[in-house]
Amino acid sequence: MISLPLVYTILALIAYTTSFWYLFMHLMSKRAPNHWFIGVVLGLGLLLHAAVLYNNMITPSGINYDVFNLMSFTSGLMLLLSVLFSTYRPVIALNLLGIPVAALGLILGFAFSVPRQFIEMHSLGLDTHIILSLSAYAVLLMATIQAVLMWLQNRELKKKQKKRVWVNLLPPLQVMESLLFDMLITGFALLTVALGFGFFTVENFFAQHLAHKTAFSIISWFVYGALLLGHYKFGWRGQKAIRFTIIGFFLLAIGFIGSKFILEMILHR
Repeated sequence: MISLPLVYTILALIAYTTSFWYLFMHLMSKRAPNHWFIGVVLGLGLLLHAAVLYNNMITPSGINYDVFNLMSFTSGLMLLLSVLFSTYRPVIALNLLGIPVAALGLILGFAFSVPRQFIEMHSLGLDTHIILSLSAYAVLLMATIQAVLMWLQNRELKKKQKKRVWVNLLPPLQVMESLLFDMLITGFALLTVALGFGFFTVENFFAQHLAHKTAFSIISWFVYGALLLGHYKFGWRGQKAIRFTIIGFFLLAIGFIGSKFILEMILHR
């Protein structure tokens, strides 16, 4: 018998595929896509994605935070933010990256998440801290991808290449930089609130498997804070902004992804 989550997954993938090809064909033929159509179809796909996540993550025993559920959650949030950013910045083409990522995350979450294996009863405050942390990581990952794309664009402009793939495909560098700082402000705010919740809700914040995660998160918070302060006070931008963004996320990845992978996939905890 076909389960309801499977139906939701298939319908969400249809919505993602439809919006991707519609956007791709219009951009390749240099025709302006209908933003309302993209928004409605992707909105439907994201709602279905959320329904699958709800079924996989919310249980009577607590929230299931296994690796594949987190991949699904992160990828869906990244696409949602990409759609929201494209409503006020001329960056709708970047959804061509967000849609496949969300589709892959949805497939992995539905197919490989382990029911009831990584569930522990948490307080509302601790669950809020975890969700905020995941949201901050998702936004800052988007900022890191944005920084890499800017680096590719900048390299083509400096080398004065005749074939400018990234320059031609992506929005202008100034628009990309404005979007980068939108993402950094959003991610930094989420990370700030997440760390605040963590200090007040985690009973043993420096437990064995949290100590290095906490340290790296705080260091990355200072890196992002320094970048934002330098940008608005001293005009930091360009290569300096790209370097700070990548370093900040590298620190977060060491703290969060590294410990999550070791605890679940190697130690099975």
